[in-house]
Amino acid sequence: MKLPFSFFLALRYLKPKRTSVSIITLISMLGVTLGVTVLIVVISVMTGFDRELRRKVIDWDAHILVGSDDVLRDWRDLTVKIRNTPGVVGTAPYVQGPVIVEFGNQRLAPMIRGIDPAEEEKVVPLQKFIKEGTLDLEGESTVLGSELAKRLHIRVGDKLTVYSPGNLGAILDGIKELEKTKGEDERKAIDKLRDVVLPKELTVTGIFETGQYLHDSEFLLVPIHIGQELYGLDDALHGLTVKTVDPYAAERVKREIEKFLQPPQFAQTWIDMNKPFFEAVRLERTVMFFLLFFIVIVAAFGIMNTLITVTVQKTRDIGVMKAIGANIWQIVWVFLGQGVVVGIFGTLTGLGLGMTLIRYRNGFSQWLSNTLHIPIFPKEVYQFSEIPAEVVPGDVAIICISAFVICWIFALIPAYRAARLDPVTALRYE
Repeated sequence: MKLPFSFFLALRYLKPKRTSVSIITLISMLGVTLGVTVLIVVISVMTGFDRELRRKVIDWDAHILVGSDDVLRDWRDLTVKIRNTPGVVGTAPYVQGPVIVEFGNQRLAPMIRGIDPAEEEKVVPLQKFIKEGTLDLEGESTVLGSELAKRLHIRVGDKLTVYSPGNLGAILDGIKELEKTKGEDERKAIDKLRDVVLPKELTVTGIFETGQYLHDSEFLLVPIHIGQELYGLDDALHGLTVKTVDPYAAERVKREIEKFLQPPQFAQTWIDMNKPFFEAVRLERTVMFFLLFFIVIVAAFGIMNTLITVTVQKTRDIGVMKAIGANIWQIVWVFLGQGVVVGIFGTLTGLGLGMTLIRYRNGFSQWLSNTLHIPIFPKEVYQFSEIPAEVVPGDVAIICISAFVICWIFALIPAYRAARLDPVTALRYE
C-alpha cells in the first residue's frame, strides 16, 4: 500500500531512531489522553449530578408549594380553586416542621411531614420509596427515612417518642406554675405538664429510602392529624402541595394560582425552592470545563515542543526535500501529520478510557476508598448514595473535536516554520 509522501515521512519521524523524540511524542499523546479522559468524566458526572438532583427533587417534592407566612386556615376552599386551575393534576395537605425524637438513648431533631397518604400519593409517589414495612399511617404511626432509622437503631414495629419544639413555651409556663402550687394543685400541675412534655408515642410501620441522603436522614412521615396536634394547629395546615402536568411548566401554573392567593399566602415552584443548588451545580460544571481544558492545552504545548525538536533535528532533511522540489504544504504536512496522529490517537484513547471510567465509576470509587481508607464520595456531603453520571453525546463531541483542533493548531505553528526554511541555509546546517 502506497502512502502519500508527506504522511509516509511523518510516520517515519514518529518511530524511534537513536533519539528520545518518540518518548516525548508518547508523553504528549498521554497528556492529550488524560485531558480528554478527565474532561469527559467530570462533565458527565456534573451533568448526571444535575439531572439526578432534579429527578430526586421532583420525585420527593411537589411541583408547586402553596403556603403562608402564618398558617392556612381556609385551605379547603383554596384546594378547590387550585384543583380547578389548568395544568394541575392533584393537591395534598401537609404539616411540616422540626421535632425532637427519642428512641432508647438516642435523641435527634429531624423534620416531620404530616400527610394524608391517599391524597399525597396523587402528588408524590411515596409508595415506591418504601424499603421495609408498609406506608401505613393509620392511627398513631410513622414511616422513617432509612438513614434516620440507622442513626436511631430503630426497626419496623418499634415505638418512637416525639416531642414538639412548639411545646417549649408551654413547658416553661408549666414549670413556673408548678413552683407556685402545693398539694392537690401540685399533682394537677404535674399531670398537665406531663401531657405537654410527652405528646406522642408513634409506632414505626415502615422505612423509606429515596437515595438522597438529606431526605433519608431528616424526615419522618406521620398522619396529618398527628402533625396538627404536635404544632397545635387544630384544623389549619402549613401548606398544600401541588402536582402539575409538566414539572418544567410549573412556573406558568404558579402564576395562575397566585391570582387567587391573598397575602401572606404565597406559591413556590420546585425550581424556586432549590434554585441555589441548581445554580451552584451549573456554575461548577462550567468552571470545571474551562479549568480542566487547560490540561489539553498543556498537552498541545507538548506536541508543539516535540515538533520544534523534530524540525531542528531534521533541518538538513528539510533542505533536501526543498531542493528536490517539495513545496511548502508538502513539508508542512510532514510535520503537521505528526501532530495530527498524536491528536487523533490521544483523543480516541482518552474517549475510550473516559467512557470506561464512567461505566465503572462506582466500583472504581469503592476500590479507591478501600485502598486509600478515605471516603471518595461521602453521601453525607453529596446527598447521593452513588456517583451519578450522564453522557451527553453533544458534550463528548465538543470535547473530542476541541481537543483535536487545539492539537492541530499547535502542531501547525512549528510545521509552517519548518516549511519556510531557506533550502541553502538548511543544507548548510550542521
